[in-house]
Amino acid sequence: MHQFDRDVLFQPDEPLTFSGHITENWSINGVPDGGYLMAILAKAMMQHSEMISTPIITANFLNRCEPGDAEVTIEKMSASRQFNRFQGRLNQKGKEKIRAFGTFADEDKACLVERCEVSGPEIAELEKCLAVPEIPNYTLFGQLDVRLDPICTGWMSGKLSDISEIKGWIKFKNDRPFDVLSILLIADSFPPAVISSQGMVAWVPTLELSVNIRKLPTTDWLKCSFRTRFITCGLLEEDGEIWDQKGALIAISRQIAQYRAHTT
Repeated sequence: MHQFDRDVLFQPDEPLTFSGHITENWSINGVPDGGYLMAILAKAMMQHSEMISTPIITANFLNRCEPGDAEVTIEKMSASRQFNRFQGRLNQKGKEKIRAFGTFADEDKACLVERCEVSGPEIAELEKCLAVPEIPNYTLFGQLDVRLDPICTGWMSGKLSDISEIKGWIKFKNDRPFDVLSILLIADSFPPAVISSQGMVAWVPTLELSVNIRKLPTTDWLKCSFRTRFITCGLLEEDGEIWDQKGALIAISRQIAQYRAHTT
């Protein structure tokens, strides 16, 4: 079993209650990654869903999580011939940290129309991209191989862009295959797009993240792009696209985050 699979698996205590441990293996500056936490909730939902394909998962981050013991409770909201819908809560130390909603479709649902009005992002070849190094306290990048397109890395040397965009390639370092749960992780594993225009001073805690998985990839690497267009009233949005190497759309995402510039 891969590390990620061990780290998202919570054991059932009662039919709709699970307990487990949020590990330090998928953290950003010591804080568990939001996509990793969403995968924990989605895993619990999938254990009670008759349908597990192409989910839409939306999580509201109410309070900051930390590595340690946690409890997940889920509730089936509705079931039809097309969809199963669930609500899930993640609690730590008696306090609700995340509330999530999951919609799951039938795996055999036919795709009658296949239309993309835009193509995948133009990203530099792998060997020309900059690998995100392993950084102390940023354990996520010890698990994932993230390669950033040079066009969006000027912020590393103080050369800020007029466009808030981050794009590049990603896969597991241990070559774990992609599945539903890993796509949730991938959707929150790149540096925030806003740092390309605002620099490392930006603080962007996630308020809400929604990931809509359209299909599973069949390639070794995924191409991702994340774009912020509006920073207003202390909030920003980040729209994401995940594609495979064959040009298939894998997932789309939208994140709403708080923005505060660094003050001295």
